[in-house]
Amino acid sequence: MSSQEAGLDLTDHGTEGGWEATAHGSAPLDGVRTAGFRDTAAVGLDLRVIPQPVVVVVIGLGGEQFAIETPAGSMALSSFVAAPAPGPIRVLGDQVECVEMRLSPRSAYGLLGVSTREFDGSPVSLDEVWGRPGQLLREQLADTPTWQQRLALTDEFLIRRADRAPAVTPEVAAAWQHIVTRRGRVRIGELAASCGWSRKRLWSRFSEQIGLTPKKAAMLVRFDHAARALRAGMNPIEVATACGYVDQPHLHRDMLAFAGCTPGVMARGQSPDDARPPSGAAATGM
Repeated sequence: MSSQEAGLDLTDHGTEGGWEATAHGSAPLDGVRTAGFRDTAAVGLDLRVIPQPVVVVVIGLGGEQFAIETPAGSMALSSFVAAPAPGPIRVLGDQVECVEMRLSPRSAYGLLGVSTREFDGSPVSLDEVWGRPGQLLREQLADTPTWQQRLALTDEFLIRRADRAPAVTPEVAAAWQHIVTRRGRVRIGELAASCGWSRKRLWSRFSEQIGLTPKKAAMLVRFDHAARALRAGMNPIEVATACGYVDQPHLHRDMLAFAGCTPGVMARGQSPDDARPPSGAAATGM
């Protein structure tokens, strides 16, 4: 399973001391990672999540309501599904205790039972996706005392769903894997030709099953590598070249579109709010 399929953990996005995190020792299914998180010191959650090529399912266990801010507006949810989005998401919560599942778009198609294309880029309530089975899972997890048992219950739930879930077509799976392997540096026409489909047919099937158009998926995978490289200390010029952008302004435009900040802000690990200039000042960035 590639890093693109696995995604990042909550701890990679800025949760600090006072958090208990329990990762799963082994993935229950290909393209799936699960973990448990608890705010043991009541430090609160204020998590700014940049888009990634991964679908996130969060199940709150303590009756808490997550306040979720997106480019489209705000909402309060106790459990939710967040598909790859066109802009950054901010998640806030108090006394958080939750199970998080990170699904590759390829795996999410069957496990969710609905195309993430229907989410329109915004998180949705888990009850709308999994209905009563999801509610029962949340109740069981809340009544289970240890993280090991909770993650085992989650595994069993996902495996049962996978047994009767529809799989993506081989052509779509191959196209997604090619995008991941090439780090988003692909031509959509060549991608269609490689699987023996017309461009129109690939666009339709891929969008339905992965939840993004092939072009948007390639842009998101490329952006994800660029964001990781910037956080690792590479300068924007090097990142633009290494990640296949035409030039630095091209990287700048994609960074603004996906993350709402400049490459320079991303490299410093700041959020767009941290970097916002005082009222009346001119915004600058690399």
